[in-house]
Amino acid sequence: MGQEVDLREFTRQDRQQHREKVHRCLDVFARMLSESRFEADRPMTGLEIELNLIDERCEPAMRNAEVLRAIADPAFQTELGQFNVEINVDPQRLAPDGLRDYEKLVRSTLNAAEDRARRVGAHLVMIGILPTLRPEHVTHDALSDNARYELLNEQIFAARGEDLYIAIDGVERLATTADTVAPEAACTSTQFHLQVSPEQFPAYWNAAQAIAGVQLAVGANSPFLFGRELWRETRIPLFEQSTDTRSEELKEQGVRPRVWFGERWITSIFDLFEENVRYFPALLPIIEDEDPVEVLGSGGTPELAELRLHNGTVYRWNRPVYDVVQGRPHVRVENRVLPAGPTVVDTLANAAFYFGLVRSLAEAERPVWTQMSFASATQDFHRGARHGMEARLYWPDMGTLPASELVLRTLLPLAYEGLDRWGVDPDERDRLLGIIEGRCVTGRNGARWQVDTVRRLEREGRLDRPEALREMLRRYVENMHANLPVHEWPG
Repeated sequence: MGQEVDLREFTRQDRQQHREKVHRCLDVFARMLSESRFEADRPMTGLEIELNLIDERCEPAMRNAEVLRAIADPAFQTELGQFNVEINVDPQRLAPDGLRDYEKLVRSTLNAAEDRARRVGAHLVMIGILPTLRPEHVTHDALSDNARYELLNEQIFAARGEDLYIAIDGVERLATTADTVAPEAACTSTQFHLQVSPEQFPAYWNAAQAIAGVQLAVGANSPFLFGRELWRETRIPLFEQSTDTRSEELKEQGVRPRVWFGERWITSIFDLFEENVRYFPALLPIIEDEDPVEVLGSGGTPELAELRLHNGTVYRWNRPVYDVVQGRPHVRVENRVLPAGPTVVDTLANAAFYFGLVRSLAEAERPVWTQMSFASATQDFHRGARHGMEARLYWPDMGTLPASELVLRTLLPLAYEGLDRWGVDPDERDRLLGIIEGRCVTGRNGARWQVDTVRRLEREGRLDRPEALREMLRRYVENMHANLPVHEWPG
């Protein structure tokens, strides 16, 4: 959800003072990286899942405030749209039963939440984009009652000076406009957090960037938006466009977008925070009372609130995070690439693949990012999003090949090796990575199942697109609750 803020107007003086404070925080962070002891001895992992709310007709249910009151669990929080909520799962260590514990915890928590949500006429769905969503569901009235979202909406449109234009060319074409950031609420994701030391961070972030296209290819689950079949992971272009503060002229000038894959491999976590400050004006120029220089000089750990809030409004697909827990600072990689769903077990399979693969790549004697250009990683990111399991991706010494072949021949063995290094139980390792293998062998991920089901319903059931999407979503929810991996779902 992000940091809570109060609704307010910002003056020119606010922005100038905030810029000075952010640079002060950045200087302190640089000192901390060279002087402070960061928590990294027993690294934790984290998991967040954004969820959609639907009613009995599989339509978006604008009831997140009621649902959160009914659930009454601090693990659940509001999200941008009134048809969204988010669950923040308690952090876990991977070895030996962390992935199994995640699965048990997420399933039990979601089942309890579903029972309570049902009492107020809503149901929880893990899916990248709700297939029954229509343009009228993403107007200003759909924004959650939260000052942070109202401020972000105001600031983004003040920076743009004009409405958003969203154009996505996929299997079909979508072109529409929006006068709020509400279309971003259509994008519901799964986020993996991995705590590392500052010294390890560059290798893990570079590794995460190198495999982002592969993650999308095997985990795509967002093929429909506003009734159109677009990319296999339509979240990617939609999020890039629905949070864009740039006018067309600024795009032509090469101004960086706030939803950003990046443009280079890094050698320090400082590179990313420094880029965020250098390239992006503050959307929320809020100033706290803390003097980070004074806190650090007295032996304390500064919160660096301004730097952290600014970092939270630059939407990197792999985001650097600085945090303080019980007085100890730590840093982590936040992997924001994947959509929600289709099931809890699919989510944990994606987690196993990610955590295992990045560890092997980060610890390799010859890092993969020294053998491929950043431009290749960027192209693969969009190829994986556009084509899913049908994507052809680049890998050093292998050239360009089908995503499934790349995973089966090269990346799955590395993921097995990485999970062994984390100390994950071998049975759990084999069960979860076997799901990734199953998707590659069958060619079916969540997006593929959705598309095949809708096409069959249109062809054989003679349903129009809206009814086919509604029926597909009804079947999707049934399979989601059964917790069978998506490659085993009935056709």
